[in-house]
Amino acid sequence: MKDFAISEDPAVQAQLDRLGALSLPQGRLGLDTVRELCARLGNPQDRLPPVFHVAGTNGKGSTCTYLRYMLEAQGLRVHTATKPHLVRYNERIRLAGQLIDDATLAALLKQALDAAQPDLTPSFFEVTTAALFLAFASVPADACVIETGLGGRLDATNILPTAAATGLATLGLDHEAFLLSPDETIPDAAVHDPLVRIAFEKASIAKAGVPLVTLRYPARAAQMVAETATAHGAPVLARGTAWDAAIGQDIAYRDAMGALTLPLPALAGLHQAENAALAVAMLRHQTVMTIDEAAMAAGIRAARWPARLQRLGHGPLTAQVPGRTVWLDGGHNPDAGLAIARHLAAQPPVHVIIGMLANKDPGAILAPLGGHALSISVVPAPGHDAHRPEDFAAHSALPVRSFADVAQALAALPPGGDVLIVGSLYLAGDVLRRNGEVPD
Repeated sequence: MKDFAISEDPAVQAQLDRLGALSLPQGRLGLDTVRELCARLGNPQDRLPPVFHVAGTNGKGSTCTYLRYMLEAQGLRVHTATKPHLVRYNERIRLAGQLIDDATLAALLKQALDAAQPDLTPSFFEVTTAALFLAFASVPADACVIETGLGGRLDATNILPTAAATGLATLGLDHEAFLLSPDETIPDAAVHDPLVRIAFEKASIAKAGVPLVTLRYPARAAQMVAETATAHGAPVLARGTAWDAAIGQDIAYRDAMGALTLPLPALAGLHQAENAALAVAMLRHQTVMTIDEAAMAAGIRAARWPARLQRLGHGPLTAQVPGRTVWLDGGHNPDAGLAIARHLAAQPPVHVIIGMLANKDPGAILAPLGGHALSISVVPAPGHDAHRPEDFAAHSALPVRSFADVAQALAALPPGGDVLIVGSLYLAGDVLRRNGEVPD
């Protein structure tokens, strides 16, 4: 599967067309190709400002967002790399606080793609990573916040030589076709236990002498995280031992350096407070820069991250269902389903409009929602193979209806109840574009 990317700028689109023609590295494991590509570009990954590198199944993008906002609240210039984009490819690369402009993006993609000629066959993600390293090395900044893509061990961003801190968000099952593939180099304990294998893959962003800050995990996964970090020479700073946070009316954070009382995020869901606490712990356990409590509080309050339990504003889509709250979430795996259900349990029941990639679990969202769902409408995931209505039928007692797009599904909803649009970040991006809420 390739990432879907379009641009209104002809120069950017020309490079995105070249990106789209690249093959996935079927059967090719390792970081040799991206290392060689970056070597041809002068090894920009070795010339970056201090890096905060984050992996995880869910929550890594949100954690990166809190890091960015807290660093910026301290008055620092921050480069940020997140994925995937929702509406525009530019969203993947933020330079000193601003989305990369089209002219710079086109030039960097061309430089990276040209460097691969004639003999390298990099993937979409390897070229994207080389381009963002080039961007981050060429524009002055005080810090970089970089999110991994799939896994961590073999993610293209993992050629970073060091970091100020690394972090692990939640661990769960997702992208199993890639992360659980046979590999003779993995530890014996991870061969037959999918969660342990994923813990190994994600924790392998650990770097010698760099703190690896983590959440609390099941014992078998936590043990693998600790063993992997030790193999890399990295200290582990886990929630519940090195730091902790009690979440209620605020975030009561504590570690060996003292206690902080921090506000809850504006972003919806208990899991967002946990992501914010992880970001705080990463900043508290690095020694490269000082971020004070006021900046942490301001950053948590200001943080915005589209398509994560986002309440849509007024626009062409929401105008179809006046008076109803329309939630948008790109969640597509069991952990995301549990987080969404936990938040919506205190909200009115919802009509579910779902579009999910064919390689995802069709019950991941519907099963946790249970009786909180009023109806189920299935729509495509734009640009990708998606589950059919019958794939969802086994996971709910409700009838499942099919529609050509979200607008048609909204128009056909019965009266009453709020709305949840869910199942894919690609669908979420299409919804934001149609509702006039393009991320900036």
